Amino acid sequence: MKLRGNVFKYGDNINTDEIIPARYLNTSDPKILGKYCMEDIDRDFTKKVRHGDIIVAGRNFGCGSSREHAPIAIKAAGVSCVIAKSYARIFYRNSINTGLPILECSEAADEAEMADKFEVDLDRGIIKNLTKCKTYKSQPFPKFVQGIIRAGGLMKWVKAGERE
Repeated sequence: MKLRGNVFKYGDNINTDEIIPARYLNTSDPKILGKYCMEDIDRDFTKKVRHGDIIVAGRNFGCGSSREHAPIAIKAAGVSCVIAKSYARIFYRNSINTGLPILECSEAADEAEMADKFEVDLDRGIIKNLTKCKTYKSQPFPKFVQGIIRAGGLMKWVKAGERE
């Protein structure tokens, strides 16, 4: 699966309260959550983001509470993928469970700049910064995880009866 989009770059320790502020957690409706994604660190994020864009961040992305609302909000805002140096473990698992592709790649995260154009090959773990003509390698997901992401999340994958 190939993805392409513009980069929205953030730093280290972006927590789930910054991804989706707690004041909006009275719903689990993805459309509503998506409207408020990243609001507390980038007030204009949802006005600027386009379907397919990519968040790039530093270390420990998604730290904080264990809410699934964070990856749901990111997906609902139109983000196709997150690339970071590292993730909080529970955010990593919640992202897979909700079908949000996330890759770890320190070099791509370090060298990316806001509005760079990225192309990501999830099957091969290849990240291309088309703006800078640079290519990076990330660990691709195992086939069954790729199936979960393609299905749109763990529950959809189970309901579809897909198995590797």
